[in-house]
Amino acid sequence: MKKILAIETSCDETALAILEFSDSKFSKIENLEYKIIANSINSQVEIHQKYGGVYPSLAKREHAKNIVPLFEKILKKAKYVFDDEKELNKEKIERCKIILEREPELFEKFEKLIVKINNLNIDLICVTSGPGLEPALWVGINFARAISYYFDIPMLPVNHMEGHIFSIIKESQKIEENIFQFPAISLLISGGHTELVLIENIGKYKIIGKTKDDAVGEAFDKVARILNLPYPGGPHISILANNARNKNTQNNFRLPRPMIKEKNFDFSFSGLKTAVLYLSQKILLEKNIKELDNETKEAIALEFENAVTEVLLLKTKNALLEHNSNTLIIGGGVIANQFIRESFKKIQTNKTKVFFPEKELSTDNAVMIGVAGFIKSFSQNGQVCPEIKAEGNLVLK
Repeated sequence: MKKILAIETSCDETALAILEFSDSKFSKIENLEYKIIANSINSQVEIHQKYGGVYPSLAKREHAKNIVPLFEKILKKAKYVFDDEKELNKEKIERCKIILEREPELFEKFEKLIVKINNLNIDLICVTSGPGLEPALWVGINFARAISYYFDIPMLPVNHMEGHIFSIIKESQKIEENIFQFPAISLLISGGHTELVLIENIGKYKIIGKTKDDAVGEAFDKVARILNLPYPGGPHISILANNARNKNTQNNFRLPRPMIKEKNFDFSFSGLKTAVLYLSQKILLEKNIKELDNETKEAIALEFENAVTEVLLLKTKNALLEHNSNTLIIGGGVIANQFIRESFKKIQTNKTKVFFPEKELSTDNAVMIGVAGFIKSFSQNGQVCPEIKAEGNLVLK
């Protein structure tokens, strides 16, 4: 058995998890067995809500404030033994102080907790190194480095997007004949990313399509702001669109389907967002009103969600066909959208398998980082990596 501590701080969720893997049985993805010993997430949504988006400096501050208490919380969940009489290794703690010099408050909490830990029975630390907000990433990386150094535990950097790919493991194991055939296609859709990835084999990736401007989740948030809806906008757009479907609302609006006819796998959602803005302004002007009524918002949300879904579906279907793939993996926070999720389920046939994460694992979390890290460590022996760097624009390859 292999026990992993996973750390994720790429954006506005501080997430830590302790996972236990059966490495003796692992030979291919569908045989991967793991148990979540402890898992906890601290969301910053309410803090960033009034700004209508994530502020990197605020995100960094909140990660630094919350990561040690969250670590203590998961250790308690995992029933680790605490000992107030344990002595600190002064030489090591001084080195940890240097590692955490940019976060003095974090170091103070770290020092007070470390002295209580009797035995940190962890085999590997996996931490997100990118992509994401670099100030936020550095908090998780330096925290992982300090733990790695103090307890002499190997550490591996993990690509956040690779985490989203492997977030589907738990849910896929509920499906009969969950055979992963390569090459596979992965659609990764979140607030910061929209990409189609060709997976030639585990650890061998090629981005075959990506957004030219706004990511799909970003477009949802921007459209929500246009409709005067709270941040994050995705769930609110989805509720309005679903209300319109349930009412069989007649759709009198037509929005563009960007790049849908182009013979590539790239996306563009900025123009779609702008089309919603112009449509909203036109309605306000014609009706001489300052705020759209709820029925109009529902109709616009419905058409916007339909447009996004049509583009994502067609591009993904074309990618599957061109690359002769029968395996589709979808990850990222936007797949929590029920309409998009149900639309992609229709791609599934006896031949083509579609894999989704559980809804709680679709957004940023440490479990997916631990799973991706374990798979990476299985082919690359984990080692202490004190020089891990935050890479905000890290790509899959």
